[in-house]
Amino acid sequence: MAVAGIHMLPRREQVHLADIKPRINAYVGWERVRHRQAHWLVECAAEFFGVFFYVYLGVGSTANFILGSVAGIAGLSSMFQIGVAYAIGILLAIVVCGPTSGGHFNPAVTIAHVLTKRFPPLKALRYIVAQILGGYVACLLVYVQWGDYIAEITEALEAAGTLDAVLFTPNGPAGIFALYVAPTANLGRVFLNEFVCDFLIGLVIWSCIDPTNFSAPPAAAPWIVSFVYGGMVWGYATVGIATNAARDLGARLMVLTIWGLPAGGGSYAAIAALTNIPATLLAVLFYEFVLADSSRVITPAHVDFLNGHLAHQEHTQGVVQQRSPATTSLADEKGREQTIERV
Repeated sequence: MAVAGIHMLPRREQVHLADIKPRINAYVGWERVRHRQAHWLVECAAEFFGVFFYVYLGVGSTANFILGSVAGIAGLSSMFQIGVAYAIGILLAIVVCGPTSGGHFNPAVTIAHVLTKRFPPLKALRYIVAQILGGYVACLLVYVQWGDYIAEITEALEAAGTLDAVLFTPNGPAGIFALYVAPTANLGRVFLNEFVCDFLIGLVIWSCIDPTNFSAPPAAAPWIVSFVYGGMVWGYATVGIATNAARDLGARLMVLTIWGLPAGGGSYAAIAALTNIPATLLAVLFYEFVLADSSRVITPAHVDFLNGHLAHQEHTQGVVQQRSPATTSLADEKGREQTIERV
């Protein structure tokens, strides 16, 4: 159908799970509490487990790589495998946890939502705490699971008289979890490496949440974001990248818990923890002011996606309203944008 020369996309009838699948009384009662008093708790739990997925898989693969290298056992892991592990972790985080919280999983992304999408600051603070805690618990769990091997390698390094030299380096036991650079590394180059990688990742993320991007429908976005993270690990992890303050701070707190203050990381710790925030914000501003265009049309897949989110919000609030068909202009979606949290 068309109105005044503007093509309209018919809005599909929204069918809620509760409409076709009866739920037991206990679940119905819990959902009432969840939608009113505990919604922030389940959202934070989703952010926690999203970062947990990402860190748990990536750090586990790193443990294979570092411990195998120290022990002289080839083939346990590789830089390629580590990148794949992080990519799969991000993919699982977005698919499993994204629908519940909006899928930020990164303090820089959350801060960008506050500044550009009117995301509530208090909610953002809760998200960031949950994200960092997810990274911390993931690293702690990997440490426990690999505990026997870490102790064995630590004893071997101590017997060889090299433990102090390598413990807090990218090739030492603590380097499995927290990020370090070699003592001779040029921190200026490391900062540049981190900034460029984080800027490009932020650019890709913002392009994927642009509802006018026909090349990145909602179903493809998790894969695209996962691939860009994997690509950065494959190409630039050796120089030194963190890409995510939650991953870095969670791991940093974990190594401080196990090894004490010497595990702090020195000047590099600030680069790893903070660089991704301004780099991501700059990427968001660049995308919004240079690459985005509100005159573009919204893709049919995004129309369904946006309508689905709005229908969910209305259903949880007990307010089901009749709405006119969605238009294909991004400018017409500005009112809706405030109610939708995207990955």
